[in-house]
Amino acid sequence: MKLVFSTADVPRRNRFDYWHSVACQNVIQHDSKPRCRPEFQAELRSSALADLGLVEFSNAAMAVVHSADHAANANFDEVLICRQAAGHLVLEQEGRDAFLGPGDMTLLDPCLPYRGEFSADSRLLVVKVPRRQLEAHLGPLRAVTARSLRPIEAEIGLTSSFLAMLPSFVDSLSPSAQEAIRNQTLDLIALCLGKAAGEKAPSASSARALVRMKVRAAIEARLHEPQLDLRSVAAAAGVSLRYANAALADESTSVSRVIQERRLARCRKALEDPSQLHRTVSDIAYNWGFSDMTHFGRKFREAFGRLPSEYRRSLNEARRSQTAEAGLPAATGGRFDLSCR
Repeated sequence: MKLVFSTADVPRRNRFDYWHSVACQNVIQHDSKPRCRPEFQAELRSSALADLGLVEFSNAAMAVVHSADHAANANFDEVLICRQAAGHLVLEQEGRDAFLGPGDMTLLDPCLPYRGEFSADSRLLVVKVPRRQLEAHLGPLRAVTARSLRPIEAEIGLTSSFLAMLPSFVDSLSPSAQEAIRNQTLDLIALCLGKAAGEKAPSASSARALVRMKVRAAIEARLHEPQLDLRSVAAAAGVSLRYANAALADESTSVSRVIQERRLARCRKALEDPSQLHRTVSDIAYNWGFSDMTHFGRKFREAFGRLPSEYRRSLNEARRSQTAEAGLPAATGGRFDLSCR
């Protein structure tokens, strides 16, 4: 992850003020007060996993307040998943207290006020997640904000360990790998929050959201199978095909439509990946479950506006143009990646 700020590069008397402005810009607007201003130290790194923002910061002891005024001007489109890596953090939101030690996680809603207190030598990973996509899995999120998610539960432990690895690998992933891992990240986070919400009986809407998540996971696991059976997908999700389609109808889709959309998306990502230029269009299509190339070409054009071969050709021309403008050597073997970040 890219180093955005370190107090090591700032005169001691200015360290906290600089840190506060950088944190407000990169994480969330807030007021804060250090336990010891002269000795304050902090560091912040950031990156992105597709459309998920990642911010990792370490800091000395301090208290923070995200006020009602801050909340009124916050970005409604995202919520914050916090994973404590070192030290501890105490948060209060919606009348609930979350105590986070190493490996613990919680969800914060930036559109609601909260308070927090960081210990000395604290290190925290914040994942910025699209609100509506998480709500599509779980329904309204208010009931799961500021709940301590501890890795003693198998699902939460797996998710915590998964998030802990992201900072080390995120900048080395190809765009297609980022998209796949981004989807896994969102599914795991939803699974953990669903576990927390499971303390009470789920509403009909949240139960159907859980079914949708399970159906999509079952599809993703067997997407490459040409004869993927709709009933087997529903069975893997633990429901009938009729109920699976009824749950997906809430999102104006169906099991067969999700299969087709996900296969087309996988093929598009493969066509966009410079490391897969050696593969033919038909090889990619067959690999992701299409058996009729005429049908594949027609559906790809309906979804993305061009035939698969035209889509790939336009991307290659754009890469060559970028290479020429940058004065760089032409790609060799189709493996020269110009996607600088």
